[in-house]
Amino acid sequence: MTSAVPTIQWTAAGLVVPTAAAVLAGVQQDINAAFGGNLNFTNGQTPQSQLAASWAANINAANAAIAYMVNQTNPLTASGFMQDGIGQIYFLDRNPGLPTVVQCLCTGAVGTPIPVGAQAQDTSGNVYVCTQAGVIGSSGNVTLPFENIVLGPIACPANTLTNIYVQIPGWDSINNPTTGVLGADVETQAAFEIRREASVASNSQGALQSVYGAVFGVSGVIDAYCYENPSNAAIIVGATNYSMVPNSIYVGVAGGTATAIAQAIYTKKSPGCNMNGNTTVVVTDTSGYQSPQPTYNITYNVLTDTPIYFAVQIQNSAALPSNITTLVQNAIIAQFTGSNGAPRARAGALLLASQYYAPIIAISPNSISLISVLVGLSSPAGLSNVTLGIDQEPTITAANISVALV
Repeated sequence: MTSAVPTIQWTAAGLVVPTAAAVLAGVQQDINAAFGGNLNFTNGQTPQSQLAASWAANINAANAAIAYMVNQTNPLTASGFMQDGIGQIYFLDRNPGLPTVVQCLCTGAVGTPIPVGAQAQDTSGNVYVCTQAGVIGSSGNVTLPFENIVLGPIACPANTLTNIYVQIPGWDSINNPTTGVLGADVETQAAFEIRREASVASNSQGALQSVYGAVFGVSGVIDAYCYENPSNAAIIVGATNYSMVPNSIYVGVAGGTATAIAQAIYTKKSPGCNMNGNTTVVVTDTSGYQSPQPTYNITYNVLTDTPIYFAVQIQNSAALPSNITTLVQNAIIAQFTGSNGAPRARAGALLLASQYYAPIIAISPNSISLISVLVGLSSPAGLSNVTLGIDQEPTITAANISVALV
């Protein structure tokens, strides 16, 4: 006996899954034929209606699982452990989440030990633990590193980590004279795919894409922008009118260490090309030379942190959550940084205010009436879009996001 239920079609363009309505109609037709016909499926309350709905739901779930697994074999759509497996083909591991780390001045009685695991709390309620044991010296203090117990980019401004969370006799006070180094979320699907794609290009030599891929592969690099000027004259590029010297490449980088970045550029750039930027590092060629080994000056640009400002207007309503301002700020930051899975804001990119409509409305779809979202490079924000320069790394803080209920 043949079934009237449509099956998955495997085509040159990809997988085609039958619609839920078509599957249900096919199941109903099969049941009707098995019981001699004239069965009523119209009111949805008969035994045959419920049986057909259950069977159709199981078939649709199986089809969805097959479609999901097929998509997981595509680097562009893979996620989770399947994306991790594809990354292993290229010897890539997903970047783990990192905690915010801050240097703290611990004050108290001379000789008091501060053990690993000692706890302190900042003014926002975040708990930090000591990661390196130390002893309060003759000066009455000792500087030790503390890290947030929660992974992710949790801000710790200077002079906010001031409360000893678990008391230790002889330890009187704690403070962080400097701002903590922000942590990072686990690398998202989109960010991992960008890095995997770049790693493929890095296997080549001399092409701009190979430089880009090699730089993006440097540990700690969160953003990079590469451009070339093959002409014999200087050119102006991007929103900030960045000037590039003749016959040169431009490499803008955020994050990473200078030595590793310069080494990546040196190993992939074309011989003899000019370079642009605000940072120059001496790289040594160790490929078989005896001492003294040749050295070269490698120049690149450390991207300038550029604050982005948002102005949001929402129709005031008693149905809005009481902490709507914080929720909106968190939604914008998640979209901006890519922690919600979206592509993060990057150097040289067009930043659209409309990209933030959906995340804001998703906070409470039944109560939020969004009037406007504006973005800008200064406060108050007043534009529908902003184009970043190739030398600008966009940054975001909650303080730069205003939310007005009107």
